[in-house]
Amino acid sequence: MPDYTEFQKSVAEAGNQPAAAFDALCALARETVGARLFTVMTFDPETRAAQRIYSNMPDAYPVSGTKPANETDWSRVVMGEGRTFVANDIDGIAEVFSDHELIRSLGCESVMNVPVVVAGRVIGTINCLDAAGHYTPDRIEAAEALKLPGAVCLLLQQRQSATGGQ
Repeated sequence: MPDYTEFQKSVAEAGNQPAAAFDALCALARETVGARLFTVMTFDPETRAAQRIYSNMPDAYPVSGTKPANETDWSRVVMGEGRTFVANDIDGIAEVFSDHELIRSLGCESVMNVPVVVAGRVIGTINCLDAAGHYTPDRIEAAEALKLPGAVCLLLQQRQSATGGQ
């Protein structure tokens, strides 16, 4: 069971939000399941638009503007059905992500995309990438513990966006 103490402290602190909460979520993910590359995407079910809002490697994977979600088996599984997607080798990643060479160049050959579901809707994903074969059944199960902290972060992001950062 992960220790949520630092995450809770980070969410509770005033100022530097939601960045502090996302940094704490990244640390929690690294502790819980491991991740060389860690990103968070938002997803709007109405517009089908996705946006990267956090990255622990901003030079390689910067925060970006919105883009339409591609209609693929990956989007059906993760965004449509709210199920975690795992590919544990670069071939599996290449089947669904066109940037597989960049992913490999960062020392990552496995990916786990964890959907964050609130009120029956996928509002984003927690994306963990690491060495080939990294996301074992035990780590996939452990990733369930990231969903609630992920929801807190994404809802905090929505609140900050709606209030203009106040």
